[in-house]
Amino acid sequence: MTAASAPAPLLRDRRFLLLAAARTVSVLGNGFARVALAFAVLALPGAGPGKLSLVLACQALPQLLFVLVGGVIADRMSRSRLMVLSDVVGAAAYGGLAAMVLTGHAPLWAMCVLAVLAGTATAMFLPAMEGVVPLIVPAPHLQRANGALRIGTNSAMLLGLALSGVTVALVGAGWALALNAASFAVSALFVNGLRLTTSPRAVSSGWADLRDGWHEFASRQWLWAVVAQYAVVVAAINATLGVLGPLVAEEGLGGARAWSLIVAAQALGMIAGAGIATRVRVRRPVLVAVLATFPAAAPMILLSAHAPVWSIAAAMFCAGVANDIFGVLWSTTVQREVPEAALSRVSSYDIFGSLAFAPLGLLIAGPIAARTGTGPALAGCAALVVLATAAALLAPQVRTLRTPAHPLDEHGKSPRTRPRPVPSPAIPDHD
Repeated sequence: MTAASAPAPLLRDRRFLLLAAARTVSVLGNGFARVALAFAVLALPGAGPGKLSLVLACQALPQLLFVLVGGVIADRMSRSRLMVLSDVVGAAAYGGLAAMVLTGHAPLWAMCVLAVLAGTATAMFLPAMEGVVPLIVPAPHLQRANGALRIGTNSAMLLGLALSGVTVALVGAGWALALNAASFAVSALFVNGLRLTTSPRAVSSGWADLRDGWHEFASRQWLWAVVAQYAVVVAAINATLGVLGPLVAEEGLGGARAWSLIVAAQALGMIAGAGIATRVRVRRPVLVAVLATFPAAAPMILLSAHAPVWSIAAAMFCAGVANDIFGVLWSTTVQREVPEAALSRVSSYDIFGSLAFAPLGLLIAGPIAARTGTGPALAGCAALVVLATAAALLAPQVRTLRTPAHPLDEHGKSPRTRPRPVPSPAIPDHD
């Protein structure tokens, strides 16, 4: 691991600044919603672990079901336009949730419907977002750009989480959800300024696009091995952050304020991790990224033991550092190794696989905790993280894939990462 080269003036790039501003504002609102939605559901009459699991699963399931469609659409149309549409839908969904909570009329079925709408917006947004970064950032600066984006978004998450517990305690979860809805609207305005166009492509069916994307995904062992690992890891993390952690906080750690402190510590660690990742160059990025997953088990173990809040927060900080080292190295490797024309589709398979068990984890976490207690449920989550990460290390390409060392072309792109020639007569889609 060595220090990276001197930074390029990313902060003078108008389109990068617009993208960074959009993500920062949107994540700031999500910092409020992450705490507010859980405690809004728990405040419903007769609510408990089962209802909380149901609402969060309704939000997560569409991300799994529709993300492949989002990848196909993002590779066909202007990615910035798709991101704007997704932000508008997200604003409507969280605005509706806020209105129901503020008016006191929040039937469970309606919250589930709006949670589905919010999840669908995310499914459309994420593959487009992954494909936008290499369109506006030269290849040599991708790692630094991904790190800078994560520093901004994690700082916003930290601020949102730091304020969310106070907001929920003082004025209620409804206003926190309303702030999230407003953040989506502001994000849409920023993204609209990118005005990206599509590359010329041959006309093909959606099924053919999915098949081609699957070939690009399945032909890379390092890619599918880590995605399989994260199918288990994300399920365990989501069950912890979405259900089991808030339950432990409610049972004896101090409620929403204590939990917001713990997750804010994670966000602070993610800022530090992204900063570290922007300044180093690793020879085997996937190996380092996978090894950085092990610390995610530590806060689960401490929560299972009902350890003091400060120790859980410290473990969450360390897990946050490791999480964003993984995230920056992973995003940069995918953007370098996958052709731009298929990047959103491959990213959608990445997201689909990583989220494969997330709805199940959220759905069963509450019932399992009700049957066994939160301690054993959290210990089981920690064991899953460790076992899945150890299994990923068995894949040879995970251990051996190296950062490209060949020269860059005149556009700053490596020969192996140049977009593949695509037959056209397709007409570019202008935003």
